[in-house]
Amino acid sequence: MYVCGVDIELSGGRLRYQEVGSGPPVVFVHGLLVNGDLWRKVVPVVAGAGYRCLVPDWPLGAHSVPMPRADLSPPGVAALIAEFLDRLDLRDVTLIANDTGGAITQLVMADHPARIGRVVLTPCDCFEAFFPSVFAPLPRFVRIPGATWLLVQALRLRALHRLPLTFGWVAKRNPPADVIDSYLMPSRISPEVRADLRRFVAGVHNRYTLAAASRLGDFDRPVLLAWAREEKLFPISLARRLAAVLPDARLELIEDSYTFVSEDQPQALARLVVNFLGATT
Repeated sequence: MYVCGVDIELSGGRLRYQEVGSGPPVVFVHGLLVNGDLWRKVVPVVAGAGYRCLVPDWPLGAHSVPMPRADLSPPGVAALIAEFLDRLDLRDVTLIANDTGGAITQLVMADHPARIGRVVLTPCDCFEAFFPSVFAPLPRFVRIPGATWLLVQALRLRALHRLPLTFGWVAKRNPPADVIDSYLMPSRISPEVRADLRRFVAGVHNRYTLAAASRLGDFDRPVLLAWAREEKLFPISLARRLAAVLPDARLELIEDSYTFVSEDQPQALARLVVNFLGATT
C-alpha cells in the first residue's frame, strides 16, 4: 500500500505524511530544513520487510503545510509527535530519527514514551550539541528582523551547498537537485513556512537535550545507535555517551557517510534497521 500526501488534523494544525506498507508501525523523524524525502531510499526496504512506514513532513522548515498555531519549541514538536501517534492510535511504535529530529525524539523518549516500542537514532543532536557548534549562532541570528528570509534566499546559490553551514558536513554525496529543491523551496516561497522555521530555530537550546538525557535512563526499550564513523557534526563520542545513558542500547558504525546516513549509505542503514526490528519486534 502507498498513500501520498495524507493530511491529519492535529491541535496545532494540519500535518502531511506519507504511508507505505503494512505491519508494525515505524515513524520517521527528519531534522531541520529537510522533509520526508530524506528517507526515500530507506522506506521501501523497511516497508518491504513487513512494516507500516509513516513518513511525516514535520514543521521544521521544509514542510508544505504551515502550522501557525502549533507550539514549535522543541518540547512542542515532541508533543506534536506524541499527538500524531495518539491520533492514529499507533502502538509499540518504532521511531527512526536523524539530525535535529533525533534531539526531538529524545524529548519524546523522556516525556512521551507510552507508545514507543523501540528507537533508531542516526547521527543527531544530543547533550550539549543542540545545535552543534557550527550552527550554534542560528537561534540568535534568526531573531534579527529579516534574517530568516536572508538565510533561505542565500541557499538559492547551489555553490553554497557544499559548505559546512549547509549540506557540506551532513552529506558526503550531494542529494539530487529535485530533492534539495523539495527541502529548500517551501521556506523560500512561503512566508508562513518561513515563520514556522524561525519559531523553531529561535527556540533551540541545549537545556532541552541535557534535561532529556538526565531522564533517558528510565527509557528501558531497545535503542539502536546507527552512527556514521566519519561523522563531523556529532562525533562518535556523543553516540557512546548516549549508549552509556540508555539501559538497552547498542552502537553500530556505518562506513563512508556523514550525518545523512539515509542519503550516503541507505542500504547499510536499511539492513541495520530491518535486522534490529526483526530482533526486537
